Amino acid sequence: MRFQLLNCSLPKLSAVAVGATLLLTTPSVPVQAISLVTQRADLSANDKIDWSSLDFGISVPITPNTIAKFLPYSFASESENGLGYSVNIPALNNPRFTPPFVFPVSPSVPVNFANGDAVLFTGFIPRTFPATGNPGPITITFDTPVLGAGAQIGVDDVPDFITFISAFDNQDNLLGSFSTPGISSTEIDNSAAFLGVNNEIANISKIVISTSVDNRAVGINFLSIKRTTIPEPSALFALSLFGIGLLATKQKIASKN
Repeated sequence: MRFQLLNCSLPKLSAVAVGATLLLTTPSVPVQAISLVTQRADLSANDKIDWSSLDFGISVPITPNTIAKFLPYSFASESENGLGYSVNIPALNNPRFTPPFVFPVSPSVPVNFANGDAVLFTGFIPRTFPATGNPGPITITFDTPVLGAGAQIGVDDVPDFITFISAFDNQDNLLGSFSTPGISSTEIDNSAAFLGVNNEIANISKIVISTSVDNRAVGINFLSIKRTTIPEPSALFALSLFGIGLLATKQKIASKN
């Protein structure tokens, strides 16, 4: 990146013998394990966070043709399908660093995401090369636990690096941590590595994304999210009507009594 600025009877046995028999004959329950996802399509997402949709922040030109939106180090918003979430990036007590910001990928700011992607960037010291940057991590917490989540990731001014992702439940218990190689370049070719997690049950409440580089800024594009079934608007409307009908029935019964 370059800038200008997750029924039968038993025989009579003792309680110990019965317990032992049940342990031997009851089929084992499969362990539900969280897994790493390195291809966005494999996540089978049904929701997303597009950073360009954030309706707050300060618009600042970072190149003659590119406007970025500077953000707080911590903020909250909603996904496209209404999932509440919060983002936290460690604040650096150094006035030379920009705060985090969102910028669009374009020939003016060429990085190896897709052209037009909105990238959430952790912030850096402009007008230097290689630019010292905020290494994060980027922590994303969901209001409701999800099945999986992930994004493509890049590091400013570093061609090769290792990416890391950790997932936690709503009690802040670690569900799993993974790493995978990443690359950055000035080619707008969507080659940035995808880093995600997936689970069989919706218990992922928080993900933490970081890299092996401790003094460079990190950027991620839109976050794909896999949730349990999201009701369609028509289904929600039908449920509302059903609820109204039940309420009216109860009121009629109450008036008769």
